Amino acid sequence: MKFSEEQIKDVIAFKDNLIDQISKHQEAIEMLEKNLTILDLFLKESSFTKASTLTRKTLIREDPSTIKNKPVENLIPIKRGINGEVIANAYVTPDQVSIILDDNMEINAETPPFKSFFIDRIIGEMKRKDSSDADNGKIQKESIIDYIINKNGSDIREIIIKNYREKERVNEIISTAGWSLTRMLENIKK
Repeated sequence: MKFSEEQIKDVIAFKDNLIDQISKHQEAIEMLEKNLTILDLFLKESSFTKASTLTRKTLIREDPSTIKNKPVENLIPIKRGINGEVIANAYVTPDQVSIILDDNMEINAETPPFKSFFIDRIIGEMKRKDSSDADNGKIQKESIIDYIINKNGSDIREIIIKNYREKERVNEIISTAGWSLTRMLENIKK
């Protein structure tokens, strides 16, 4: 079936309109997700696990043994809400967020809600938005957020998030990583 030049122009205009609508809706979705994060933090603060105890950390991709030499102000401890025990430390650089689990933490990467919530929902949504932005020419494909999970056997040792690009993302990554790790520890105990 052949289409006229006018029909092809209409289809292209329709496609551009869809792309614009998707972009607008993604911005609305991001705002809703930020609101959900705020609500989660509010609920955590009012529950037994205070959000204030789920602190943030920054991490540079390094050998974990060198981290002990980092200045204290560079370190954001991620604490378990129940007893304030440090379960990981985060280091932030302009290019990445690295979260290194404490040496005595043995958390299997398959323990929920790590993949379903932290990787698929939080990091996955950021990656989908970045991919859309790359497709629309807003960012380079090399700037799309990505992650690496370093393991010791099946246990998570380090989570590296590359190309986070936005300060708000750092806060969300660290707080949701802390929440996820705390829930994973609770699921292990069950």
